[in-house]
Amino acid sequence: MNSNVSTKTKGLVSSGANYVKSGEESLQSYFRLLEKIEEVNFSKVINTFIEEKVGEQHFSWVTGYGHDDLGREKLDKIFAKIFNTEAAIVRPHFVSGTHAISCCLFGCLSPRNELVSMCGSPYDTLHPVIGIKNNKKGSLIDLGIKYKEIPLKNNFEADIEQIPNYITKSTKMVFIQRSKGYHWQKSLSINDIEKIISIVKNINKDIICFVDNCFGEFTEEKEPTDVGADITCGSLIKNLGGGIVPAGGYIAGKKELVQLSAERLTAPGIGSKGGCMFDITRLIFQGLFYAPHIIIQTLKGISLTSYCFEQAGYEVNPKSTERKTDIVVAIKLKNKNMLEKICKTVQSNSPVNSHLTPVGCKLPGYEDEVIMAGGTFIEGSTIELSCDGPMREPYILYWQGGINYLHTKLVLTRIFS
Repeated sequence: MNSNVSTKTKGLVSSGANYVKSGEESLQSYFRLLEKIEEVNFSKVINTFIEEKVGEQHFSWVTGYGHDDLGREKLDKIFAKIFNTEAAIVRPHFVSGTHAISCCLFGCLSPRNELVSMCGSPYDTLHPVIGIKNNKKGSLIDLGIKYKEIPLKNNFEADIEQIPNYITKSTKMVFIQRSKGYHWQKSLSINDIEKIISIVKNINKDIICFVDNCFGEFTEEKEPTDVGADITCGSLIKNLGGGIVPAGGYIAGKKELVQLSAERLTAPGIGSKGGCMFDITRLIFQGLFYAPHIIIQTLKGISLTSYCFEQAGYEVNPKSTERKTDIVVAIKLKNKNMLEKICKTVQSNSPVNSHLTPVGCKLPGYEDEVIMAGGTFIEGSTIELSCDGPMREPYILYWQGGINYLHTKLVLTRIFS
């Protein structure tokens, strides 16, 4: 009896392993393309470190107000250079990507200004920030800022041709969300972003083009600010933290806009000139150094993930061989039980909290219950292998991260066994 069980289990594991093996063979040419992107971005990082003469003195920190912090000032300069911008602010005080985006929105917009969302409705956690649906007290809309969305074309991709029909004299900012968020839609490539910015600037060069860069850094050879974005931001527990930065975010762009955003993080008159770094400056330098390699490990992993689910008959976005512009793949499961099952498998094969069982629950900023699997070393780290999804039809699983490609392979083998 034990022999039969063992043989059956061995056969199932073999089935999952075959998916992974055939996927790796099929994706070899795409993996080589990803490695070229890694080389470009690594050269960008190492050359900036050398030019800026990063030294051990920049790993120290100061207490209290954080005045005259050499490391903090150097980090800001390095991020500004990497993003090809006038200024940047890099701080552990940003709670999340949503917090960094919020600082940019509240810092750069004033009452009677108009904000236009380029890709339909933005990520769920931005709804209370903007005031979508419930017009939350203190939201942008509550403070007198007008808001509208350009609907997606075919309910899937940015409708670039419609931009002139939505821009008005009141339009102060166009918000461009690079990643799909909790939506079944196409993430924006750098080429897409460049086209959007070009059209907007031809209408009015003074309109602020703001790109939410979360999940997108170093997935291509260029960043949004290389193709005309006025300001961009992201989280350090995603791409640029390299899997080791415990908290924080960044904003990069035109000096005036970065300063206005920084004053929403701290206070008018302080801006980027203060803020204790709590002894994580070295980790931010080091995480940035690791990031080009870690992100390509992740892109290989999500490409293999797409392939395996494709072979199993599921609809995925993006497809395995499509060029990736973020570290997220969406999988349309159409089944609540399957969503829960996959999350449980990911959790049980995680390095941290593998003994826990994920369940759907209400989370701050989300309208529906969300189930999340992620036994990560840093809470909420989406550069580490994790997956989640809102408990609503069609039960789409959002699979992200995977700093160790071998870990992704292991989990996929067990999902399909």
